[in-house]
Amino acid sequence: MFNDFTAQEVPSVVTVHKILKKNGLVCPQKRLRRVKPVYPIFDPRSCNEVWSADYKGKFLMGNKIYCHPLTIADSKSRFPFTAKGHYHENLRSAKAEFTKVFRTFGIPRQIHTDNGSPFGSVRAIQRFTQLSYWFIELGITAVFSDPAHPEQNGRHERMHRDLKAASAKPSAYDLKAQQRRLNHFVKEYNHIRPHEALNMKTPADMHDFSTRPCLQKIPNFDYDTHYKVLKVTKNGSIRWKSYYWVYVTAALMGKYVGIQDIGNGIWRVYYRNIFLGFFDEKYLRNKEQATRLETNLV
Repeated sequence: MFNDFTAQEVPSVVTVHKILKKNGLVCPQKRLRRVKPVYPIFDPRSCNEVWSADYKGKFLMGNKIYCHPLTIADSKSRFPFTAKGHYHENLRSAKAEFTKVFRTFGIPRQIHTDNGSPFGSVRAIQRFTQLSYWFIELGITAVFSDPAHPEQNGRHERMHRDLKAASAKPSAYDLKAQQRRLNHFVKEYNHIRPHEALNMKTPADMHDFSTRPCLQKIPNFDYDTHYKVLKVTKNGSIRWKSYYWVYVTAALMGKYVGIQDIGNGIWRVYYRNIFLGFFDEKYLRNKEQATRLETNLV
């Protein structure tokens, strides 16, 4: 029918859309907003704004068993709270030491780690692990260095070099003796060694306790009424409309996530107040199969 009109006489797409909208024949679509990622605070302004944590590289003790020192420090004052020797780098050992430190010194706003177990995983949604979700439940934001970029946590890496020189060259015979060396290093580092970056003061001179106490019991979280609340099953998925499955993460097994409708069949998934990812309802219906969360929409 348009063959009878010249190119100048055919209305533009914008004009057609305005006519259809004026007559109520089209509905405006919701604009999808990109969720901004949370980055580490590389230059904190105050103590307890961000802590750093890591397992210093393992080393053999005299009994031919590996020691894995877990270190946790305040990034502003460079105050190491602990250097705890473990036999393994796992969730149980790390969580026990974090609990001890939190109860003594309070909790920070951020904890900055690398992507190694048990802190983070590049294969997990938003790189969160079970330890990350525990931080979130305590009101702490888990943030990560970019993969293969340890220099982003340079202050912590510098402290690790001092720790290795002071307590692992040579190492002690067993873990009990090695822990005494690690404790001595922490005490000397905090109270005796001056730091040029701290105007030749010690970390203990600069550090203040956190005003945020560690919660003895994780409180329940109530999602807003406009969220659908779904339980994460044993396989790490949520059941959607009785027919479909959306894989979230096995680290949230047995916990509840909030699902927010943002229009056009797109749903945003949160754990407590932390954004996890999107899924497209239309994709589920068309493919008739399970899907995984996406962190960005194309």
